[in-house]
Amino acid sequence: MRRTRRLRPRRTLSLLTLLPNLVTILGLCAGLTSIRFAMLGQFEIAAGLIIFAAIIDGLDGLIARRLNAASPFGAELDSLSDFVSFGVAPAVVIYTFALQDLRGAGWVFVLVFAIGCCLRLARFNVGRSAPDAPTRTHFTGVPAPAGAMLGLFPLFLSLDGLWASETWPLAVAVWLGLVGALMVSRMATLSPKALRIRREQAAWVLVGAAILVGIAFTRFWLFMALACMAYGVTLAYAGLARWRPSRPTQE
Repeated sequence: MRRTRRLRPRRTLSLLTLLPNLVTILGLCAGLTSIRFAMLGQFEIAAGLIIFAAIIDGLDGLIARRLNAASPFGAELDSLSDFVSFGVAPAVVIYTFALQDLRGAGWVFVLVFAIGCCLRLARFNVGRSAPDAPTRTHFTGVPAPAGAMLGLFPLFLSLDGLWASETWPLAVAVWLGLVGALMVSRMATLSPKALRIRREQAAWVLVGAAILVGIAFTRFWLFMALACMAYGVTLAYAGLARWRPSRPTQE
């Protein structure tokens, strides 16, 4: 009788296979380190590290798809990293920056933000693992990286000198809680996959991009504040579209 060989699991991995996970770990380290700089009072570095973690979050999935190295382990690692970098870190940074005078009340809003981010990621994981999940051109609720940027919006305004948000801790606390509620909401929010432009408008889009790049290099915190306000406009439009009464159909 012919004996069949048992296929043994490979004991080595290509370094390229681990590259997406290494990038995710880099983003996680950035999010954790932002908490350290917030406790030292260096809020520019703290906010910059969270922004860097958001950029990294967009790269690790792209790298995994390009290298065909996506795995369930990487997906779970990415979700846990997102919770720390976009749920815990922004909340702690804002609490250290503006909410300490509110004491317990300020911490309540910090918990609302962090738990809202956690629930949003948990719902995303369930939807991702569901069989035959449809491909959608929008997100349900504010994504975690966008929620982190919105949560840091008062800090962006203060760093640019537009508004000393730390002198209005109650307003900052309410804003932080509102962003946490938006993350866990069922609102359909903008996805880059849904963006479409006409060919004749491409030149104007490129000109607008050049203007934004110029603002980013000259007044970076103003650029971040404007980006948050632009995204907030899309959220307001989505909210109005959701609650707008439907017109009766004519027979």
